[in-house]
Amino acid sequence: MFIGVYKTLMTLAFPIVKATYIKKRKKTGKEDIARFNERLGLYKKPRPEGRLYWMHGSSVGESVSMLPLIDRLLAEDPDLSILVTTGTRTSAEIMGKRLPPRAFHQYIPFDVPNFARRLLKHFRPDAVMWFESELWPSLLSEIKKAKIPLVLVNGRISDKSFQNWKKYKFAAKELLSCFSYCLGQSEQDKNRLMFLGAPQVGCVGNLKYAGMPLPVDEKKMAELKAAIGTRPVFLISSTHHDEEEQLAMYLTELRDNVPGVLTIVAPRHPERGPAIARMFEHRLYKTALRSKEEPITPETEIYVADTIGEMGLWYALAAVSFVGGSLIPHGGQNFMEPARDKNAVIVGPNMQNFTEMLNRARFYDAVLQVVSAQNVVEEATELLLSPELLAERQQKAYDWTVREARVLDGIVKVLDKVIKR
Repeated sequence: MFIGVYKTLMTLAFPIVKATYIKKRKKTGKEDIARFNERLGLYKKPRPEGRLYWMHGSSVGESVSMLPLIDRLLAEDPDLSILVTTGTRTSAEIMGKRLPPRAFHQYIPFDVPNFARRLLKHFRPDAVMWFESELWPSLLSEIKKAKIPLVLVNGRISDKSFQNWKKYKFAAKELLSCFSYCLGQSEQDKNRLMFLGAPQVGCVGNLKYAGMPLPVDEKKMAELKAAIGTRPVFLISSTHHDEEEQLAMYLTELRDNVPGVLTIVAPRHPERGPAIARMFEHRLYKTALRSKEEPITPETEIYVADTIGEMGLWYALAAVSFVGGSLIPHGGQNFMEPARDKNAVIVGPNMQNFTEMLNRARFYDAVLQVVSAQNVVEEATELLLSPELLAERQQKAYDWTVREARVLDGIVKVLDKVIKR
């Protein structure tokens, strides 16, 4: 009942939405004009021969989390191809660079029934995997109508979403009935999916724990290594406003105690780079800014890495990484990426966004959590002055990521059962 009403309203309202909301998105650069027809379900790319799986994730995080599973499925089935859909230009750009052969990206159509049918008719997927908890009624119901196996992978129901869905449990149950199987990313998500009416539910862990190291441009890496030489590297990554200034108050301790140390600062929002560089210069640190192609010299103390798509370089170069968003009430950022690159990892006190991950990492002594910027610098200094302690922390961080990556085996086992590959 709910889905039928929704689909009728979307069909009737889309011309108005296109003339207002979508027109504004085009003007602000949020829509890819050259490929806009894909958003209407009009695809030019031909369907590959053989079996085809369709994977969908709305944003960068969901789409990147697919990559290990994509590699695994393609390696196991040489006749398989994989269609990946997302809705943002940034995720499309990243997928264009990182998808392996036999996997390709297209934009998800707007949630209008006719557009969904166009996609299904054009690509005829053998199975669909949904990597998000934003449930689009038209798309999901058309997949179910076509009798295509549909699996929710890494499903997450946040506290806020759960409270909202409980008020409209009838609608949640109808949407979740479209799925052949729902995999929650935690036991809590599994229980919430069951409460909301999902017919078949399980949990084998969080797929984001099975990620791969970030890509590295080997030419750029060689250039950076030549400039840095044997200097120890401390990385301050994914920082938000005020965190750099908090750390700058104490980085003189690191500089004065660790001979030749280079601190790389990679802010979460690269456009803040010039302001961060000015702040460090004002505090009399010898600073270089990557976006201005300023070189790393033997005198450089702070290197502000204010670029997009190069985090893999900084994690690969660093021995110790502090992961930001955690000295302020933001809730932290993903600290598993530096751990995969065998960095010793430090985080601050505010890690609410990664509570489960942090608890698991701390159980295996894989991450250091501190309470202040001063403590961050103290821990980094101690690690860089003690090769044995540093090697121990790096190995523990890396071993934890290897252990967590086993979630992939569980997900593949479920897919084998549901899709009958």
